[in-house]
Amino acid sequence: MKFPGRRRQKHYFPVEDKDPLISQFHSSDRLAHNYICGIDQIVVDIEAKVDLAFLDEFQLKRGMSQVIDSETTHALYERLKRDKMVEYEFAGGTIGNTLHNYSVLADDRSVLLGVMSENISIGSYAYRFLCNTSSRVDLNYLQPVDGPIGRCFTLIDDSGERTFAISAGLMNHLRPESIDKALIQNSSALLISAYLMRTQGDETMTQATMQAVEYANEAGVPVVLTLGTKFLIEKDPVWWAEFVEKYVDILAMNEEEGEAITGFADPLLAADKALDWVDMVICTAGARGMFMAGYVEDSFKRETEHPLLPGAIPEFNHYEYSRAMRKSDCQHPVRVYTHSAPYMGGPDSIKNTNGAGDCALAAVLHDISANVYHKLNVPNSAKHEQKAITYSSLAQISKYANRASYEVLVQHSPRLSRGLPEREDSLEQAYWDQ
Repeated sequence: MKFPGRRRQKHYFPVEDKDPLISQFHSSDRLAHNYICGIDQIVVDIEAKVDLAFLDEFQLKRGMSQVIDSETTHALYERLKRDKMVEYEFAGGTIGNTLHNYSVLADDRSVLLGVMSENISIGSYAYRFLCNTSSRVDLNYLQPVDGPIGRCFTLIDDSGERTFAISAGLMNHLRPESIDKALIQNSSALLISAYLMRTQGDETMTQATMQAVEYANEAGVPVVLTLGTKFLIEKDPVWWAEFVEKYVDILAMNEEEGEAITGFADPLLAADKALDWVDMVICTAGARGMFMAGYVEDSFKRETEHPLLPGAIPEFNHYEYSRAMRKSDCQHPVRVYTHSAPYMGGPDSIKNTNGAGDCALAAVLHDISANVYHKLNVPNSAKHEQKAITYSSLAQISKYANRASYEVLVQHSPRLSRGLPEREDSLEQAYWDQ
């Protein structure tokens, strides 16, 4: 299995080969490198098994994501530790997870923006976050704060329902002046989440995020938004739709979040509706796999070699071999869609669903970044006669994303510890030939 981007092995666009037809390459040349940026609430995830009485004791609403105060946080954590209920503690945050997984998959740089405790002691939450983040994630732009970072408790009851309790600490105190304009405008993508808009009081995270988004929009850097939770979107879907249309280029969501913002329960119809606002959509749908939608110029559309699929949009995958483009770059835009079932039908045993969507998005970002990387180093390639935002077709990206998320489903951590194999086992190779 060979993926785009700078790799230790020879890959399928060998930009480092000294081809005599590519005169711009000389032995003294050094390849240009790109990176992506993301803004996140820096947080450590703490997972524990509890019963309903435990949730009632701490006045937590089952199945929902809620913010808890410092006193409740301390009492909750002490109780979990005392009764040895804690299963795992990991570096977390939806954007932090995505950037970590991107850097593992691409073996390349990403930049995380947020806050970090100025004084860090061994074994602390901040220490755990740093220890469990890839060294390829650049943490040099984190803003120091005098206090704790965030903690997110994932409390799983007997039925498997997940209840989230979030202790903010100072995670929402990233200031607008901490956003480096040049860093944002020279990146290949800016990644944000809906959680960054949920601030109150003297918290400045929302203003900092909007500053970064404005810098990105000004420079034409794609803004990628992951919705995060349906409960946040359901509170004001009209506001979110207007926000997405005004500021966002690529939207990532699951089928529940898609229904919350578009009103369509069918993930394909939700993705289609979201194309009214953005250039590309990623919609994960659990056991149904993943749907993607985007635009392509009519003259660049490519027909699939797979059977045409039925659905809410008949034969929707007709042009799934197309590479996605910005709608504004198309004179005659055509909507294209694809769907991929879970890799090898999904794992026999799912150990964790938290972070699977983040890992799928990381794979999509890897392909988008690879397109920029190739354009920087082989600008005269026929590949770039088409102003695409992806290196590969929607069909191949969707398979890659499903393959990457599979690795998270079979482990407890939402973060990859290693990249994907260069070549799959022979039986699994059939997945890529379908």
